[in-house]
Amino acid sequence: MTLEGIMAIGQEAIKTILLVAGPMLGLSLVVGLMVSAFQAMTQINEMTLTFLPKIATMFVVLLFLFPWMVEIIVGFMTGIWLQIPEMAQ
Repeated sequence: MTLEGIMAIGQEAIKTILLVAGPMLGLSLVVGLMVSAFQAMTQINEMTLTFLPKIATMFVVLLFLFPWMVEIIVGFMTGIWLQIPEMAQ
């Protein structure tokens, strides 16, 4: 296993992580900003108010995108498992 191979696997892993986690984190960010704007407009300073909408958003995104996320992760892991014989040489 060369350094280039290790770097390629690391880059692919980071791409996979960003691809799988990106939609949940992005929508959670948008919902958090909307709740924060609502809090600023109404002057409600409750720290825990943002957690429930963010968690609900993440569960909804996970509910709809779970099959796609599993497909991406399985594809990545299949590629890693198929590279094991090449790495052993």
